[in-house]
Amino acid sequence: ILRIQRDLELDKKEVSAQIILNRYLGKEQSDRHTLMEVFRAHNEKCRALSGISLAPGTVIRYETSLRLTEAFLRTTYKKEDCYLDEITHQFVEDYDFYLRTVRRCCHNTTTKYLLNFKKIIRIALAKGWMKKDPFAQVHFHFEPVEREFLEKQELKVLLNKEITITRLAQVRDIFCFCCLTGLAFMDVQQLKPEHLVADIHGKIWIRKARQKTKNMCNIPLLDEAQKIIDRYKEHPYCQTHGVLLPVCSNQKMNSYLKELADICGIRKNLSTHCARHTFATLTLASGATIDNVAKMLGHANVNMTRRYAKVLDSSIMRDMEVVAENMAL
Repeated sequence: ILRIQRDLELDKKEVSAQIILNRYLGKEQSDRHTLMEVFRAHNEKCRALSGISLAPGTVIRYETSLRLTEAFLRTTYKKEDCYLDEITHQFVEDYDFYLRTVRRCCHNTTTKYLLNFKKIIRIALAKGWMKKDPFAQVHFHFEPVEREFLEKQELKVLLNKEITITRLAQVRDIFCFCCLTGLAFMDVQQLKPEHLVADIHGKIWIRKARQKTKNMCNIPLLDEAQKIIDRYKEHPYCQTHGVLLPVCSNQKMNSYLKELADICGIRKNLSTHCARHTFATLTLASGATIDNVAKMLGHANVNMTRRYAKVLDSSIMRDMEVVAENMAL
């Protein structure tokens, strides 16, 4: 009761025994807002901005976060919603525990969902609907992840493998195209004829702003990549949608890539993002400078590129051969 009185005084609101009693009993709470109210309003705005300033994948991510939060409330607190002023540091800890145990999320996935949830809390704080930040003493970090990539010989095997199943052949071609261009899944899905530009020497380049960051990618089109584009010029999907390649959903791509890996004898967990890492690693290993690779990947700085690129044994051996020659006694 004393806390309610103090809160009313701090908010410069009228204080009376009846007002305090009503707030205590939860009868006079028109100024209180709920978590789901804020979350759904945020997601509705995201849907309206989809394809304009937000990638469709971002919208899907927040929809997933909303469903997880609803499931967490039902499982942990046996309720469908809660008032914003009921969200405490303990609430955040309980959500973290739920994601790791009930949902079996790894550390990085848990962190991503909590960061999504934190954004909703920041909106409520900015509107003055919450007085205390439940994330005040919470610090996030991502654990480093070793990303898979294909070595040159593995990429050759994949390119040259005869595949008779149409859906797998298409996925193979699109994956290899990404390995040869460094384009992210969303960008290759949206690749259109206007993104192919000839320079003054007649060389074809891919010039396209990345969907995720809007940074411009400038990528010379290799012969093998051009062959893949030519293969699908008359494809019905490409002609109907005005795109260069018949790209299916990310989920289907990743599922079919596992089949491809088995067929080609590649003992690696292939995914659409693996292709981007393959491009960065192989281009650097072939002698491209990190600045040029960053430009092709559409990175704002080379620090991002360093996260993608792996040092190959062949690169180490090449450098050491030079060292051995220079140090010959």
